[in-house]
Amino acid sequence: MIKKALLSLSYIFSLLLSHQVTAQETEANKELARQLLEIGDEIYYQQKAPEVAKEQYIAAAQADPENVRANYMAGKLITETINKQEATPYFLKVYDLDPDYRFDILYSIGRAFQYGLDFEKAIEYYHLYTEKLNKETDYRGEDKIPLSQVKRRISESENGMEYVQHARNFSIVNIGEAINSNSLDYAPVINADETMMIFTSRRQEGNLNENVYDDNFPYEDIFISRKVNGAWAPAENIGSTVNTLYFESSSSLSADGQQLYIYRDENNGDLYVSDRKSDGTWSSPQPLSNNINSSFSENSVSISPDGQTIYFSSNRPGGYGGFDIYKCEKDRRGVWGKVTNLSDVVNTPFDEDGVFIDYDSKTLYFSSRGHKGMGGYDIYKSVYDKEAGTWSPPINLGYPINTPDDDIYFVSTKDGKRGYYATVRNNGLGYLDIFMVEIPDLTADVKDKIESQKSDTLKTEDKKNTPQITKVETPEKAIALKPVKLLLKVEDAKSKDPVSGTVTMKRTTDGSLQVPQQVAPGVYEFALTNDQAHQYVLAVESSGYMFKSMQVEVPAATQEAQEFRKKVAMDKIAQGYRMVLDFIYFDFNSDKLSASSDGELNRLKLFMESNPTTTIEIAGHTDNWGPKVYNKDLSQRRAQAIVNYLIKQGIDTSRMIAHGYGEEQPLASNDDELEGRELNRRVELRILGNSQQAVK
Repeated sequence: MIKKALLSLSYIFSLLLSHQVTAQETEANKELARQLLEIGDEIYYQQKAPEVAKEQYIAAAQADPENVRANYMAGKLITETINKQEATPYFLKVYDLDPDYRFDILYSIGRAFQYGLDFEKAIEYYHLYTEKLNKETDYRGEDKIPLSQVKRRISESENGMEYVQHARNFSIVNIGEAINSNSLDYAPVINADETMMIFTSRRQEGNLNENVYDDNFPYEDIFISRKVNGAWAPAENIGSTVNTLYFESSSSLSADGQQLYIYRDENNGDLYVSDRKSDGTWSSPQPLSNNINSSFSENSVSISPDGQTIYFSSNRPGGYGGFDIYKCEKDRRGVWGKVTNLSDVVNTPFDEDGVFIDYDSKTLYFSSRGHKGMGGYDIYKSVYDKEAGTWSPPINLGYPINTPDDDIYFVSTKDGKRGYYATVRNNGLGYLDIFMVEIPDLTADVKDKIESQKSDTLKTEDKKNTPQITKVETPEKAIALKPVKLLLKVEDAKSKDPVSGTVTMKRTTDGSLQVPQQVAPGVYEFALTNDQAHQYVLAVESSGYMFKSMQVEVPAATQEAQEFRKKVAMDKIAQGYRMVLDFIYFDFNSDKLSASSDGELNRLKLFMESNPTTTIEIAGHTDNWGPKVYNKDLSQRRAQAIVNYLIKQGIDTSRMIAHGYGEEQPLASNDDELEGRELNRRVELRILGNSQQAVK
């Protein structure tokens, strides 16, 4: 049904492109927007595919910017998927067109600013909405957000300003395509020597169930990857002994890697354990004790290194909020005994989940929607005092580990120098990805900042309960090296206004991704501590703009701090715009795409998906060496190879044409190799049409 709807969109778009820029075309655009809204509604409400529906609503808003509902639905769907900060202009447009369209539109604007780290603006709009609530106390509509929730958002935004101002020196790296997919990947667990990772994915490839759930994503399956020569090997489904056709999720792995604890969607959600056999396969999972599993939902679980204590989350009655964290210990007979709640120091009236007990058996990491958070789930740390029998007030791990979106399922390595967790990031490969956190040093300065963060949702603690932070031991080289900082400013090429979007930096030698901190609207900061210089491909993507890719060399870190700045001017999509696809490569004298082209090809695919009303030409060019006929044929085959790649990725063939120009359109003289022929051997992207623009 989705395919049929998208084919209808392609047909409608082709009709629009055939019009000239006239008054009739304006009406055609309005009609196009209405039809796109109908398609979006069918996909969203009937087929429950928000990511696909989002593109229809965005296209509708682009076709008719004065359509209030198109703008609202575009913003709404963006905040329900990824890159939530991109909802801001759509909600602002709704408020500009009709301030009374939704009672909660001011709140929605505040949420979008909060996701974009513009906390001052977020607070401004939350206060405007609060004033509206106080004036219209009798309003009872479904689009009314209660004052208690607004106050929580204001508190999160105030916390967010504090955390961003005191951003910590973490390197957060996407662990790559061997593990992450274009879907949801989360709940990583690792063994003590960090050679095996087991995680949960809702990807289609490798899933035991070819069907999808009601939310249009595949069912959960558990996948496994092992390190080979220091790199994660491509993940594989752990198999039908552990997985069923429905929902299973990895939750904990014993330190020796011999026991896997999982969640199954049975009895409202129960916890199971599977043993690793001598041949490397896994036994059929068995349910945990009835003391642990209940008729309510038990979600995440973590086992202590000695196997004697288990921690888990549950929404059973008697807790402090939705999901609380509990623990259970084995008795002298090795039987799981009484379950106890970790108290209101750890648990709040909100949800706590994603629990992990560290290798010291006293440091607990978990995620919470409460405590002193900056939005969504944040990751916290609490330490158990065995003598006092109490947990220390949880400490927010701060920015950039935590964001206004969900950050959850954190696990630490045995040496404490790295962690893995799931988070939604602009440079992710899918909806939810697994990232690695490297912690080079925990200086006294940072330690003081952490200790100053106290939970504002819990009762006041005496000084004796102040958490004792254990300094992370790091190699001398890591302590001595000062990070090389790259400050990147992304702005509109004409207006110079800041542009927010997806920013990535990929190392050319091993493909590792670096994640920036967004320190202000349109401003991103990378901090790298490489012991040698590396080349990176820096890529910037933003809806409504042409993507940009460029090569950047980052010098080796030294004992002296280094900082350099770069500005990227983003061009809006416009008919006739041309750009060279610098990072698409072919084998010598061939139309076979090189594997090193994958990054640029993927950006091109995402560009076409994010701008569904854009039509393009892929143009192949050569130098003048060799026969003209051969050069033209080679350039045509290379251009067609790129188009074929996009077709295989689901891009409608009617939106693209391939044209080989051979040596007809040189950029420079062919008399010189470096300054001439090398520039002439290229592939270009040209915009033929976009939204209401007609193909000429």
